[in-house]
Order: sequence, then C-alpha cells, then structure tokens
Amino acid sequence: MHLCTMKVTGFTFIRNALIYDYPIREAIMSVLPVCDAFVVAVGHSDDETLQLIEGLNDPKISIIETVWDDSLRENGAVLAVETNKAFQAIAKDSDWCFYIQGDEVLEEGHDALLRSAMEYYLHDLNVDGFLFKYRHFYGSYDYVGASNSWYQHEIRIVRNLETVYSYKDAQGFRKGDNEKLRVIELPVHIHHYGWVKEPKAMQRKQQNFNRLWHDDPWMEANIPQVDHFEYEKHLTQVKRFEGKHPALMGERIAAMNWKFTTDISMERRSLKDKIKDALLFVGINPNYVNYRRVGRYRG
Repeated sequence: MHLCTMKVTGFTFIRNALIYDYPIREAIMSVLPVCDAFVVAVGHSDDETLQLIEGLNDPKISIIETVWDDSLRENGAVLAVETNKAFQAIAKDSDWCFYIQGDEVLEEGHDALLRSAMEYYLHDLNVDGFLFKYRHFYGSYDYVGASNSWYQHEIRIVRNLETVYSYKDAQGFRKGDNEKLRVIELPVHIHHYGWVKEPKAMQRKQQNFNRLWHDDPWMEANIPQVDHFEYEKHLTQVKRFEGKHPALMGERIAAMNWKFTTDISMERRSLKDKIKDALLFVGINPNYVNYRRVGRYRG
C-alpha cells in the first residue's frame, strides 16, 4: 500500500504470446509491484494468449481486447497503434505510466527507487518521463549484445498526458507535434529477451514480425524459408553475462532446450560498428537518440 497519493499505471500490448514464445507473464509481473494498476491490450490471437493474461488473476490488471490492423505493413506502425490503445485506456487520475514490452523484464531490486524517482519529479513539469538502461540478450541467457548496433537506453515511464504518444514502431515516445520527451536517466536496467527464443519459435517470429515492416517481395528475398533460426549466422559482438537474471525468469531459463555456443574471442564487429566505435571514442555519438536527457536520478 503506497502512502503517497501518486498513482502509477503499467501498460503493455501482446498478441500470439505462446506461438512466438514471449515472456509476457514475466514482463507484467516484473513491473506490477511498482504499479497501482495495469492495462494489457490483448490482440486477437491464434493461441491462448488471452487466457494466459486472464490467468494472472491480479486485481490490478485490466484487459482490453483489440484487433490488429495487419494492413499496416510499414515501419512497424501497428505496434505503436496497439501501444496507444493501452496507453489511452489508462485512467486519467494516473500520474505516471510504466510501459513494458512483451519481451522485456525489469531488473529486480529497484522498486523503491523507481517510486522515489516518480515522487521526486511528480510536480516538475519539465520532466516528461524516465530513461532505463538496456541489456539485450542474444542466443541464450548467458550472452548479451556488445555491439553499438543495440540501443543502450529507452524511455519506459512517461507522464500521463494526452499529448504523449507511442512513436513509430513503439520503441519510444514523443509528445505534441513530434517533440522529443525530456527525461531523467535511472540506474536501472531492462532485460530484453527478444533474441532469446527456442530456434523454431524465433524463426516463426522472424517470418511474422518482419511483415510489420516489409511487403511480400522483401520478405521473400530476405527471410529464408527454414525450419529454425540460425543464431550463429546473424551473430555480431556478444559478451558473457556475469550478472543475475530476475528471479521471475528462473523457470523459463531452466526450461531452455537448445544450445547456443560461440567463440567470443573472434572479431565479430562489422565495418559499421567499427566506424561507430571510432566516433564514440572521439566523443561523437552516431546512434539515433529519441529523447532529451535532462538529468540523472541516483536515489
């Protein structure tokens, strides 16, 4: 029970979580303790995704059923549309909105810090949201992406304003007339598990997910019609993960039924990554940034 009058609502969207092996249960449960309410937009699915979400059986959770517009096949726009459906269903009395995607899990142990940060900036209208650090797991739960191709930060808490909306393919947010949000960086990680799936499920995701960006000719030319995803073929730089996964992921990690091995001593950097590394070394950030960082909160 939170004594502060501040209200935080979590939100997410999901479809076909079982077919494509999304850790949506773990995603929701990881942020639920920080939230006073939670909205899940469940798209009409070809599996039992709706029953999975209903089975969470938590009074904080509200479900809205949606139908995806599969004709939106450019730049992942349907993902932002579905995110906005969940966002717009949040009660007006909520102050902050905590977004989590279906393949993301919040690093544990920081609930008090997150509530404290939101309380501290509650009345500072120069702050639109909060920025999290990212760990992108690849191939197995033992390796994280080490290349500059992975995004290092993203917004996952936003102020509950009508002017805020999910941007492009739902990776981040903007407000008003395409204005970047002013955000505070937090010393907290989101674990991204989108590239850690059973190889057959990963291939199914590749064949389906790319349809949200590309037309059929592109799909035919670029997505191989194979039975399973070959992680080694698509590998860039990775490094061994020395930290801890959220306890919520324990059962899923224990059930991992495939092997991923790689020689991390091999040079895996692409020419593009080498150029980016050189620019970063001299103080130039060549990576796309979809926010304005206005400060850091350490608690």
